[in-house]
Amino acid sequence: MFAAMGLAAALVMTPAGASSTQEAAQAVKQQDGADRDIEAARIAYDRGDFPEVIRLFRLAADRCDATARGDLGPMYVFCLGGPVDGVDYSGWIRLAADQGDARAQVMLAYAYLYGQGVPEDAVEAARWMRLAADQGDMQDQYWAGLVTLDSGSGPQIYAEALRYFRLAAEQGYARAQWRVGRNSEDDVEAVRWFRLAADQGDFDGQYELALIYQAGRGVPQDYVEAYKWFSLAAARDNYGAVRRRDEMTALMTPAQIAEGQRLAAEWRPRSPE
Repeated sequence: MFAAMGLAAALVMTPAGASSTQEAAQAVKQQDGADRDIEAARIAYDRGDFPEVIRLFRLAADRCDATARGDLGPMYVFCLGGPVDGVDYSGWIRLAADQGDARAQVMLAYAYLYGQGVPEDAVEAARWMRLAADQGDMQDQYWAGLVTLDSGSGPQIYAEALRYFRLAAEQGYARAQWRVGRNSEDDVEAVRWFRLAADQGDFDGQYELALIYQAGRGVPQDYVEAYKWFSLAAARDNYGAVRRRDEMTALMTPAQIAEGQRLAAEWRPRSPE
């Protein structure tokens, strides 16, 4: 933003034909005004004055601030739930998205995915979500994978979706780690990804890891470990985990069950890896 960069940087970034000190100073002034509008909007949001939030974001957007254009969409959707004075919020989101604002690109992707203000178009949704994901946010990368899967079928679509899941997984995103594990053909690799997800508290990762220990696939068979992971997944209302854990007790000694219960009680989630 111009305000953060200062007048010298603003001079460098002023468009051709508008390189004077006076015009650069005006750009800084406009951005300062937009920053004040956005801060006032956040204060209004905290006190629940949603019409004032929209008014202030419109002022900031009129000053050509990409952040305000991107934020106006969420405010429109979540605060008021309907049109405000005929505002075309999707147009502002597109302007910010075209400038490379990742949040606006995500919002535009959702607009296309659900047909909100634009024709429903899963392919276009996937394109915008991938543009956001390419900026490196692991959650955007995960959703890029999901939206890509919704955009079509075939090996190329599958490979592209898996590429984004893997990018997010490598940054430590638990849901992506679980999905990469599900799509791993190598049992040892699958165990690694499921364990990473399970250690963060992902109940699907915990359930898959329990199944692996129960069957001894990629790891030595271990009913105690399986019991522990089934119990943790069951605590998140995973019915399959409850059923399988209870069925497995017929194959375990009382001491093994007690040990599995102890391990489950002592387990704590780990930070992403």
